[in-house]
Amino acid sequence: MSANGNDKSPQSYTYEAAGVDIASGNALVDAIKPLAAATNRPGVTGGLGGFGGLFDLKAAGFSDPILVAATDGVGTKLKIATTVGQHDTIGIDLVAMCVNDLIVQGAEPLFFLDYFATSKLEVDAGREIVSGIAEGCAQAGCALIGGETAEMPGHYGVGEYDLAGFSVGACERGALLPQDNIAAGDKLWGLASSGLHSNGFSLVRHIVKDHGLDYRGPAPFDTQHPLGVDLLTPTRIYVKSLLAALKGPGTLKALAHITGGGLPENLPRILPDHLAAEVNLSAITPQPVFGWLQQAGQIETFELLRTFNCGIGMVVIGDDDTADMLKAQGESVCEIGQVIARKDTQDVVHFTGQLNL
Repeated sequence: MSANGNDKSPQSYTYEAAGVDIASGNALVDAIKPLAAATNRPGVTGGLGGFGGLFDLKAAGFSDPILVAATDGVGTKLKIATTVGQHDTIGIDLVAMCVNDLIVQGAEPLFFLDYFATSKLEVDAGREIVSGIAEGCAQAGCALIGGETAEMPGHYGVGEYDLAGFSVGACERGALLPQDNIAAGDKLWGLASSGLHSNGFSLVRHIVKDHGLDYRGPAPFDTQHPLGVDLLTPTRIYVKSLLAALKGPGTLKALAHITGGGLPENLPRILPDHLAAEVNLSAITPQPVFGWLQQAGQIETFELLRTFNCGIGMVVIGDDDTADMLKAQGESVCEIGQVIARKDTQDVVHFTGQLNL
């Protein structure tokens, strides 16, 4: 026994014994380098592995640019991904939530960086996650130029992880949206979503739990597919079609990304104080998941509208030529209303008709 009464043998502590494996982190970086390289675009300087990502605006073709930045996460949709073990699409959601916020301001997304934190780094799962991020970047035409991976044992549960993303875009000075010439009578065009996108999942998970449903079992609204797989349908990325419309023959005045808050809270963000939006709900046909959620959760229509996108992922204020251009780019487009003069007692977004749930 030692003189101080402690009979424990001396031990050498290591970072790995504490739960952090530096070698796994290095292995993941090596595994994702080809994924990042595949997203390169004009302006990218260097590659992964430096202390920061480099981007040359002049090489990207800009002469007098304004930078626009956005950051976001995926929220509790991650819980479903970990439950069903599907990790290859959640990165698309991460990119979408950032780049869709850039294009609505008229900015072309240029590059993206991610932050991936987990309890214990699993290289295969990490590569699947980053493959989704790279796919999202490819859909948006932006480059994955860096990121950060963190092992945090004791902070996250086994198998749990969190994602955050950061993207920068640019547009020429004077080309920012919304334009200042929005007027009463301008048309509102809705671009179809792919489903829930990445909002409202705390409510979705609550309904699933209360009804005792299994994410691996058939979806109540789509018995051909497992519930978890349907709920993980990735967020649509509208960047390339909207960039084409901005450069096309029509007049595109404003864009609204319909995320948390839905139509009631996102449309006011692009309207001047003297104008409002009149939305005809009868023109919108939401995907079956929304009707199931309303019925299963006994959700009032307005609550549904301010929690979910209800089938419309992006709203465009523009003319008929703009709508035709978007259709030519493969978008599902419908006229959902118009801009109207705002009355003092009127909500900024006024709804008519009924959703086709």
